[in-house]
Amino acid sequence: MTAYDYDLFVIGAGSGGVRAARIAAGYGARVAVAEEYRVGGTCVIRGCVPKKLLVYASHMAEEFEDAAGFGWQAGQAAVDWATLRDNVQNEVARLNGLYIQTLDKAGVDILPHRATFLDAHTLQVGDRQITARTILIATGARPAMPDCEGEALGFTSNEAFHLDTLPRRMIIAGGGYISTEFAGIFHGLGVEVTNLYRGDLILKGWDRDIRERIQAAYAAKGVRFHLNTVFRKIERQGETLLAHLKDGTTLETDAIMYAIGRKPNTRGLGLEAAGVTLGENEAVAVNAASQTNVPHIYAVGDVTDRVQLTPWRSGRDMPLPTPCSAASPGWPPMTPSRPPCSASRRPPASA
Repeated sequence: MTAYDYDLFVIGAGSGGVRAARIAAGYGARVAVAEEYRVGGTCVIRGCVPKKLLVYASHMAEEFEDAAGFGWQAGQAAVDWATLRDNVQNEVARLNGLYIQTLDKAGVDILPHRATFLDAHTLQVGDRQITARTILIATGARPAMPDCEGEALGFTSNEAFHLDTLPRRMIIAGGGYISTEFAGIFHGLGVEVTNLYRGDLILKGWDRDIRERIQAAYAAKGVRFHLNTVFRKIERQGETLLAHLKDGTTLETDAIMYAIGRKPNTRGLGLEAAGVTLGENEAVAVNAASQTNVPHIYAVGDVTDRVQLTPWRSGRDMPLPTPCSAASPGWPPMTPSRPPCSASRRPPASA
């Protein structure tokens, strides 16, 4: 019988990868995780958690206004973006540390390097070559960029948490929950926001009455909408950005953020060396049990381009301990066709 360095090797320490590693280690498997950035993944580091903190902060201006009616005299309220930004990142750092502690307590080896396939059982991790009986790909996804001249002048949701200063004006491109959430956040923090979307109604796939209500509520709050078009060209003119659109109009702004979708992180992993098949959008192709065409290699989370939600990523890894440890039970795969989801918006749909 072939001797491997690990029973399970996980590439990526996000929601799915951390949970799979911890559970498998709990059943006695020898487990390692390779993570080239920070432990916690999109949700903890540059997604749900820091975003929700910004959502809470964006509510405060209206809270101060309402307070006057209850007798409070707080004076003129103003947000200090640098303080907010840094405090949010301090919380992210704290959670990153807790995730590391969780893996350490479970006996999982954390390797702070990029891992790439050399063959179906062998990985290059830093300056080491490591073998594993079962391998889990959990590398997540990255924000997509528009296909237009000058796209490098804008930024994505990854960079939105680290802006040096708040711009006076901002265009946010996209019509999904990420663009909708950030439009509410930045508007609440005092930025003049224009939501640029290729369709005529945001939040495609949601119930139409909710979509209409949210878009109308945003417009009533002061968020501008420029619909049914996309970027043709972006250029800088002094301190101003000019967004030339395919409908023939040009918008002036101080910053442009892209939230137009996400791309699975499969490039540069050496998947061809392992014989792993990719599907649409460069995603790892898997079956209902998150198994690739190579029987001992699995993939969970955004890298499979299925449902990009943290509970889905975490739940999808539940079949993984079975092939990693004889002591582990088997769980049925998650198979809801339309899992519930939510978005943190200001104002909320119920307002």
